[in-house]
Amino acid sequence: MTRQEGATAGRRAPGELESEVLAALWAAGEPVGAGAVREQVAGDPAYTTVLTILTRLYDKGLVTRKRAGRGYLYSPVHDEAGHVAAGMRDLLEHGGDRAAVLARFVSSLPDEDEKLLEELLRDHLVDPGISEVATRVPGTRD
Repeated sequence: MTRQEGATAGRRAPGELESEVLAALWAAGEPVGAGAVREQVAGDPAYTTVLTILTRLYDKGLVTRKRAGRGYLYSPVHDEAGHVAAGMRDLLEHGGDRAAVLARFVSSLPDEDEKLLEELLRDHLVDPGISEVATRVPGTRD
């Protein structure tokens, strides 16, 4: 074990707990309290740790909360696909040359993802009102 591995043993990577908390909220499918989220997060974090993460996610606009008794019930603002898409948009907006970033992204896609992207773009050009795309296997039609 290297010194760096030893220093981080037992610790999550930056952002990992936030991701686990969001995953627990997506899995719940309904507004839930911090205790319910804590039960779904690996590693038995303290209740106050989960509450801190939920508060940070709320402050970032990633979750909503509604008062329920003395606490809150939390819900994600976006589903998982919407959350990932928002992150991709944010990276694209701060990536400098948009054309170069998009070209590099597309050139790095596996063939089936590139075909799916082409299909989604084609569908969007035909019907620009499409705002959400159902998950489907590349090459299939609904």
